[in-house]
Parts: sequence; C-alpha cells; structure tokens
Amino acid sequence: MTGQQLKPQRRSRRVAMSAEEIDAYLAAERTCRVATVNDRGPHVTALWFVWHERALWLYSITDSQRWVDLRRDPRIAILVDSGHEYFELRGVEITGVAEQVGEAPRTGQDYPELVEPEKLFARKYFGIEETPYDERHGWLRVTPEKINSWDFRKMLADQ
Repeated sequence: MTGQQLKPQRRSRRVAMSAEEIDAYLAAERTCRVATVNDRGPHVTALWFVWHERALWLYSITDSQRWVDLRRDPRIAILVDSGHEYFELRGVEITGVAEQVGEAPRTGQDYPELVEPEKLFARKYFGIEETPYDERHGWLRVTPEKINSWDFRKMLADQ
C-alpha cells in the first residue's frame, strides 16, 4: 500500500482472516463480483482477478458497462466468497477506488507496473507465462480502502 492506512474491520473480528490468510485466499480464488454505480443504480458483474502487492487487479473489457461506470466514478466494491454449508463460508469484501494502469485497451506496451500482475494472471487462468492481448481488455488496479473478511470455519475451531 502507498502509505494509506486501511480502515479496521469492526464487526466479526472473531472470524476475520489475518492479512496472510487474505493473501492466500485471494491468490487461490478465481472469480470476484464487482459492483459499480451509474445513473441507473448499481451494476454487478463477475470477473477474473489477481491479488498482487495488497491490490486487486482486474482485467476488464474496456467497452463494458463496468469500465464506463468506473471512468465516471472510480469507487468500487468487490466480493470474493466461497463455501456451501454455513461453517464453510469464507470471503473477502474490498471497497476502494479503481485506476486504469497501462493503455486501454491493452496492446502490450511496456508498463513495468504490469509485468508481475500479467504473469500472475497468465499462470492463474491460462497456465502460460504471458498474458495474451486481444486489444479488448485493460487493467484496473483497486487499492483497498477497507477490507472485511470472514472464515466461518474458525467458529468450529472455537468449539
């Protein structure tokens, strides 16, 4: 993080994940739900992501409603969750501001900030070393202002 202090999680601290648990969880999970807002109200979509250096990186289609919304108002909420049964539920909610990194759409120009996120993305989703460019997607970095997390499996450990 760039010197900005995260707002502390106030509720459900008993089931909150540690920073290390959040890092591991977000590295492993594959799909997030992204909420933006426009003049018609909230807009929620699913998207692939990578978690790198305590920021969430989204590879988004640049002519999507999500991209249009974030150009007008960069505030964003993101949810990554998993589990079926109550004591399996885990998740991370991130609120913050999205900023474009690199050219949009992405064509492969040299952007040092994108080297590692693109490698992580290519490995995670395609099993290759370099992200393919389709000239339809661009990168958004979300630096969290607040992170809430929960892992209900911890309630079983307390019993």
